[in-house]
Amino acid sequence: PTLARAVGELSWLLSRGYALPSSLALVGDRHQLRRRQRMAVWRAAASDASVQTRRESFVPASGWSGRELLVDGFNALITIEVGLEGGPVLVGRDGALRDVAGVHGTYRAIPSTPRAIQLALDAALRHQASACHWLFDRSVSNSGRTAERVRARMREVGMEGEVAVVESADPLLKRRPGIVCSSDGPVLDRVQAWTDLPREALDGVATWRIELGNSECEV
Repeated sequence: PTLARAVGELSWLLSRGYALPSSLALVGDRHQLRRRQRMAVWRAAASDASVQTRRESFVPASGWSGRELLVDGFNALITIEVGLEGGPVLVGRDGALRDVAGVHGTYRAIPSTPRAIQLALDAALRHQASACHWLFDRSVSNSGRTAERVRARMREVGMEGEVAVVESADPLLKRRPGIVCSSDGPVLDRVQAWTDLPREALDGVATWRIELGNSECEV
């Protein structure tokens, strides 16, 4: 409940044009939140304008048929892994699933990685996406190996698409056509269509979900 209130307060401040760093510090200090808790509040919060924009551009899985998915590789893959490993998966104001693991320049495959890749591709195939394009940031360690894992599995299941290691995925996600699969807030605010691949991949999997987007700030 404390985290949900903090999300409501931070979202209220963002909706009125206050800067994120100072607003997060203010809310975090008020509730005496630890670093990991502050990250959860930051990822779950969004201004009213952003929530509206994201709701309008959201494409449910029923709308994937015949369309290409453009996957923010590490963003989607890590959220699915966290869900499979029993870690907390956040549900923010915009409804997107997010994790608090993050990638800070390093990534290593874990035992659940093959299953996470398979579940993501199963979701794309189940909802008849025409292709699945994955983008992995070159600056993150093991990006090449991870891309090859995904590429090999796509060949095995007959999924059309490409897997690329790029200098920065975010600009490409904002420019390329297709339905973007990401939970990165600034990306979602700039794309014409996005969807929640981790939610569909984890459908039917028992996960620890924390609802943080339903509390409003009381003024």
